[in-house]
Amino acid sequence: MQRAGSVVSRLGSRLQALPSAPCRSLSCAQDVLHRTPLYDFHLAHGGKMVAFAGWSLPVQYRDTHVNSHLHTRQHCSLFDVSHMLQTKIFGCDRVKLMESLVVGDIAELKPNQGTLSLFTNEAGGILDDLIVTSASEGHLYVVSNAGCREKDLTLMQDKVRELQNKGSDVALEVMDNALLALQGPTAAQVLQAGVADDLRKLPFMTSAVMEVFGVSGCRVTRCGYTGEDGVEISVPAAEAIRLAAALLKNPEVKLAGLAARDSLRLEAGLCLYGNDIDEHTTPVEGSLSWTLGKRRRAAMDFPGASVIVPQLKSKAQRRRVGLTCDGAPVRAQSPILSPEGTVIGAVTSGCPSPCLKKNVAMGYVPYEYSRPGTPLLVEVRRKQQPAVVSKMPFVPTNYYILK
Repeated sequence: MQRAGSVVSRLGSRLQALPSAPCRSLSCAQDVLHRTPLYDFHLAHGGKMVAFAGWSLPVQYRDTHVNSHLHTRQHCSLFDVSHMLQTKIFGCDRVKLMESLVVGDIAELKPNQGTLSLFTNEAGGILDDLIVTSASEGHLYVVSNAGCREKDLTLMQDKVRELQNKGSDVALEVMDNALLALQGPTAAQVLQAGVADDLRKLPFMTSAVMEVFGVSGCRVTRCGYTGEDGVEISVPAAEAIRLAAALLKNPEVKLAGLAARDSLRLEAGLCLYGNDIDEHTTPVEGSLSWTLGKRRRAAMDFPGASVIVPQLKSKAQRRRVGLTCDGAPVRAQSPILSPEGTVIGAVTSGCPSPCLKKNVAMGYVPYEYSRPGTPLLVEVRRKQQPAVVSKMPFVPTNYYILK
């Protein structure tokens, strides 16, 4: 979900350049940066801090980016994602409010079930991606991107006021919890040692409030941004360091930063808002049609439905696709060319894949070039090199789904 600016100058070598973006630049050191509750903890553990979306966050620790990436795939890593916007929406009309802003079917969510959804505008563009959970405690728990914080808050608060003025029962609360992501194949095993709940009964995109390693009031959600099994733990800010320290006592767990988070999500084929999707991209163009609720498609009652729904049948003019290639690493903004050498699109994210030992990228091409296996060209440093449209995820995902 997150977007970041280049960190190559800070880390050197073959570390991927996290894509540039105006509202989430890593180069805004002159600005006063927000600090997460774990800021001092990061420094004590060798975190290399950079500016990101107005926050000071670790891009990596003492391990190399590649080692951190591979450790997450083979064991598990702990990420501080406390910069993300966490909100609660209360009231009898909370679903009505959320469905007036997003494309998903929020009404169908079971207690403690969540879904990835999209804020859209009337032109069909994506304003942000977010996770909405129907908490059994009687509210919606929403997590959205830090770089879109002001935009998202304004959007939700304006809609709250609009509905309240019409007599609706709805209210919004901004949370100040920290948010920790424990990601990797051994994450559940590590966490199980510190909770009484049976995590085998907590499948992907569900959550529960529980005590975690002695810290009460934590919301544990089985989700993440790496393609691996894992959880995100919303924890009271004052207890964040205590919980992180408890998790790190297990040798399976290492700290990981923004660099590994970005290459992991790219291998998993997951979008960065502001680079792979934005206000000028529709869900269909972004290959995110699956986020459109069936009932919502039929009712055409979400922002931009008059633009988005017809694209489902008429085939959007362009599509987000995966690309693989050898040679020099492919970066954002690299031109994508037809086999004849005509520019037909652009890369939106790209990096060398630590797992596959070749370059992976995603970008937009006309629909007729979007079929997997289609040979194309990419331009890197003014030189053309072969690329192939590839299915995503590039690395198989390992989400915990009950059979």
